[in-house]
Amino acid sequence: MTETNPTTTVQQPKRESLLLNLLLNIVIPTLILTKLSGDDWLGTKLAIVVALAFPLVYGLRDFTQSGKINFFSALGIISILLTGGISLLELDAKYIAIKEAAIPGLLGLATLGSLYTRWPLVRTLLYNDRILDTAKIARELEGRGNLPAFERSLQHASWMIAGSFFLSSALNYILAKVLLQSPPGTAAFNEELGKMTALSFPVIALPATIILMGALFFLFHRIGKLTGLKLEEVMVVQ
Repeated sequence: MTETNPTTTVQQPKRESLLLNLLLNIVIPTLILTKLSGDDWLGTKLAIVVALAFPLVYGLRDFTQSGKINFFSALGIISILLTGGISLLELDAKYIAIKEAAIPGLLGLATLGSLYTRWPLVRTLLYNDRILDTAKIARELEGRGNLPAFERSLQHASWMIAGSFFLSSALNYILAKVLLQSPPGTAAFNEELGKMTALSFPVIALPATIILMGALFFLFHRIGKLTGLKLEEVMVVQ
């Protein structure tokens, strides 16, 4: 009788390519809107459709690969569709500015509001089983009687996360109001939309990411202080 040792292969989720993300969400749409919106190329309306198709397809691809709805990817797709709809209908550019501010603003409010539910967003974004051994942390916190102190730390981290969303909201609105000056349906408007897309990463994403990283390091520091565990002892090995 031959003894077999079945092994279970756990397929790790594929890491997202930062270069591909930047290309499809920022670089290619920007080039299309700024360089191909003239009548000699795609024209104003088709350029918007083609430019926004890249981040839209990228978001849908993320959904089909993961097999589940990612809240933030879904929100990104909705944002793209709204931008396309407002531009193609040639509505006033102020609606794009309002939309740009509303989505991160609502996320900030949702982050704070979730503190009063059983599912605070901070646990989804930072304190989760994909990043940290939460069961081990909970045991140490309970053993030391530090669970209430840690809950307060999670609240502080939530305020930091909400602050990053509110900052994005304000910067989004300012950027849209400053750049979108031409009437929708014109090549000049498309170029301005392209510039706004290009500047969204350095002007908006970077400051918000720095605040989010600050919230993460704050949480790591509090976990170490309240549990006595080192970071490598609680991090999940990827």
